[in-house]
Amino acid sequence: MTTEEKQKYFEEYNNNTHRIGRICEASVIIMLLGAPFVIGAYLGAMPNMKAALTAFLAIGIVHLISCIVEYLIYVPMLGAGGSYLAFITGNLINMKIPCAINARDIVGAKTGTAENEIISTLSIAASSLVTIAVLALGVLMMIPLQPVLQSPVLQPAFENVVPALFGAMAYKYYNGNLNIAPVPLVLMTLLFVFMPGLIGSTSMMIIPSGAISIAIAYALYVKDWRKDHL
Repeated sequence: MTTEEKQKYFEEYNNNTHRIGRICEASVIIMLLGAPFVIGAYLGAMPNMKAALTAFLAIGIVHLISCIVEYLIYVPMLGAGGSYLAFITGNLINMKIPCAINARDIVGAKTGTAENEIISTLSIAASSLVTIAVLALGVLMMIPLQPVLQSPVLQPAFENVVPALFGAMAYKYYNGNLNIAPVPLVLMTLLFVFMPGLIGSTSMMIIPSGAISIAIAYALYVKDWRKDHL
């Protein structure tokens, strides 16, 4: 198969992905937003729309920046198919992003390539199916396993699952970018130590930490360019 034919098939694949993804995204939004109104109408307990809108705007403004930042960061990383699946099924930071990154690293795909597009979509689809299966099993086994899950011995483990996951992932990327990673890592650590209230706003803190990393990377690029051309 020639390069032109591969490009043609990939464009067709992307077009179909966008069409199906938009339909699914719109359907999910309608169902999520429509379910409370349908239930309220059925039970005769519709909420005060003015109060609901006020509360929604208060929360929406807080999360608006993080939503934009996550979109700009995750979509180039995951590609079209992976992004549609990830944003529909949710739990991006804890499950979908680590799964997609690990799958991409295993096969050696690079961001922005057709290979990364396919791998991200397949890995996130597999992650979503596994998550659904585990959740279904967890619901069925919740009552029998409740004494074990509520055991004080296991509570520290549950509280450290996410830090352990991201700590292992972070080490890999920090170790590969030792000229960039230490500065934002130290600055963000000190910031959270002295201002613990920001721990609940980690999504928004991506902006300053990302800006610092980009600035350092750009400075190093300019330094290397001057060394090679001057």
